[in-house]
Amino acid sequence: MSDTGLRRELTKWDLTALGVNQVLGGAVFLMPALVFAQLGNWSIWAVASVGLLAMCIALCFAEAGSRFEGTGGAALYVHNAFGRFAGFEVGWMLWVVRTTSWASVVNGLADSLGYYWPTLRAGSARTTLITALILTLMAINIRGIRQSAWVVNALTVGKLVPLTLFILLGLPHVAWGSLAPGESLLSHPISAPILYLIFAYGGYEVVPVPAGETKDPQRAVPFAMILTIIVTGLVMTLAQVVSVGTLPGLAASKTPLADAALLFIGGWGALLMTIGATLSTTGQNMGSALSGSRNLFGLAEQGDLPAFFGWLHPTYRTPVVAIVLTSLLSLTLALSGTFASMATVSAVARLVVYVGTAAAVLALRRKGRAAFTIPGGPIVPVIALAVCVSILAGATAVQRESGAIALVIGAVLFFLAKAGKR
Repeated sequence: MSDTGLRRELTKWDLTALGVNQVLGGAVFLMPALVFAQLGNWSIWAVASVGLLAMCIALCFAEAGSRFEGTGGAALYVHNAFGRFAGFEVGWMLWVVRTTSWASVVNGLADSLGYYWPTLRAGSARTTLITALILTLMAINIRGIRQSAWVVNALTVGKLVPLTLFILLGLPHVAWGSLAPGESLLSHPISAPILYLIFAYGGYEVVPVPAGETKDPQRAVPFAMILTIIVTGLVMTLAQVVSVGTLPGLAASKTPLADAALLFIGGWGALLMTIGATLSTTGQNMGSALSGSRNLFGLAEQGDLPAFFGWLHPTYRTPVVAIVLTSLLSLTLALSGTFASMATVSAVARLVVYVGTAAAVLALRRKGRAAFTIPGGPIVPVIALAVCVSILAGATAVQRESGAIALVIGAVLFFLAKAGKR
């Protein structure tokens, strides 16, 4: 058990499953068509290249995570590097990402199932489905971290099986001669698809958040961060190769993996991809429930929120207040429809987290050597910072304004809490 009373029951494999589960969400089943429509055959190289950029950012999380054993992830790193206020803002933005993402993804699940059961597209049936799913995941999280990890692990395997079959059965059917780019990359708009790919790879920032419930987190976090990007990078790149090489009219497809599987596997292949998409979406919901509540608990543990937010269940030793509040807010956003407008916040919120972590790596090095140190001195953290700033420059005005509003709200809450303590 950790010093905070949390049970250390997660292993490095549990953290890896959490990371893979969050990155390989619903986007991997839609991405091939969206990116191909803008980049053509260059989309394969774009997916692989953005995977390398994601590895630079993940390595920053790995080094910073190897210094700490507590809950909070990036918020904990930035707090120790730049002070309480900066750490709170990063932790707040992490929580914003998780709650808005959960609200968006659970609606996406309802839309997917609505293809087969149209009554789920609107009305009381949709409300009942969303409410039941969120409350069920809330109950599982309250019951224990081990139970939550079992569900995440099962859903991760459940999504990797159809994706692996899609790749293995599809590669022999790829028309390899058609994959070579036939035009200059400069003839395509680059910023929009690259920005989309960066966030398609997003989600690995959740890996270090439950470190306070992890066995040997200083070793487990770096292991899980690196393996998460390796696995997801291979899956996403090879899925793009199969899609481009087997599906004519890929750019117009609404369900590219299912449409491609229909051609080289048959009807059961399309059904398998639909099941995989459903499991992926459900898995993302579970991961958001687990990591989002730990974000809130971490802020309370650091003293930046009232201790009430960090209260643990006396039997299960889970942060029950943080779990309930995160779940109910996500449910409110999902049912009210405001998730659509708030989802734009997540783009800039994630960038704030990435920038803070990369900068924290450089600052924390002045305090001594970490258990895991990125080779090459400052090169990788500086590249990660440059990439994040360039992505931010390519964000829309609405995204930047939404992110600024979220930061201001966080600052107001921080100073209100500070005034309350005085």
